[in-house]
Amino acid sequence: MEGGVYLQNDWKINEQLSFNYGMRYSFFDYIGPGTAYTYDKQGNVVSEKKYKNNESIQFYSGLEPRIASKFQIDASSSVKASFNRNYQYLHLLSNSTTSTPTDIWVPSSNNIKPQIGDQVALGYFRNLTDNQIEFSVEAYYKWMQNLIDYRNGADLLLNANVEADLVYGKGKAYGAEFFIRKNKGRLTGWIGYTWSRTFRTFDAINQGKQYPARQDRIHDISIVAMYDLSSKWKASANWVFNTGDAVSFPSGRYVFEGNVVPYYTERNGYRYPNYHRLDLGFTRELHKSKNRESSLNFSVYNAYGRRNAYSITFRPNKNDPNKTEAVKTTLFRWIPSVTYNFKF
Repeated sequence: MEGGVYLQNDWKINEQLSFNYGMRYSFFDYIGPGTAYTYDKQGNVVSEKKYKNNESIQFYSGLEPRIASKFQIDASSSVKASFNRNYQYLHLLSNSTTSTPTDIWVPSSNNIKPQIGDQVALGYFRNLTDNQIEFSVEAYYKWMQNLIDYRNGADLLLNANVEADLVYGKGKAYGAEFFIRKNKGRLTGWIGYTWSRTFRTFDAINQGKQYPARQDRIHDISIVAMYDLSSKWKASANWVFNTGDAVSFPSGRYVFEGNVVPYYTERNGYRYPNYHRLDLGFTRELHKSKNRESSLNFSVYNAYGRRNAYSITFRPNKNDPNKTEAVKTTLFRWIPSVTYNFKF
């Protein structure tokens, strides 16, 4: 059971300076029926207790303050700053070791504390050429507590007792976002670029040294353009690029009792290839009136057929079994589509 209540207020000091501030109280009650286990640092069960239907196993709550300010420099530009704290009672547990990385959601429990995130942000916003163009740049820093990850050697697939294979640590994330958008004219669209880093630190992983989270995408770019070819035809294009996900690939292998065993070193020490693609579309307006609209859209996903990696596996080379080769699997090279839209 999860819930919350909050109070919020807008305070305008003058024409230039204003604040939005508030406080939120949230709670999470982990309830039965079920059996709750307690583990030691090695993941061994030290005790267990059965709970009846709707009986509270573990109750968590917390206060979440937040404040945002805006300083209007002039009619077309402003500076904004904010701070907020959030409690998250569901944890995203990422597996970056297998050939196809997967994510599962794990609730807070008697063993797993809620995540706490504190974030500060500072941004500059400006409208140009009579509000035809918007520009913004914003930087942020975030501290995270009570994060979870798999311990070294954990059973990653179909693990019915996943809490036994968890370790707990902290993290941080920081970056800067740049955005420019054109709102008026035959050509509209936007360009967005984000530089960001996300790290984790666990005493039981990577010898206590920080390592990149799977979501650590250093560069993220999106370019979107829409052009009115005529009163009936419109064209659109969308190009995206991002740094490949961090992943734990084997650094070597060894043979044990006749079986080839992969050897892993640092957590998330490798990366998938960079991801990018281009989507194109054309829309034909068929009918437009006060009460009815209809159009036909022709589009192609991944127009230049980029072979983005869906998974990477490792196998012995056919010509030399002593060598290991990486095999990339790709999906969805080209996907054409035709869509009919109508409103009434």
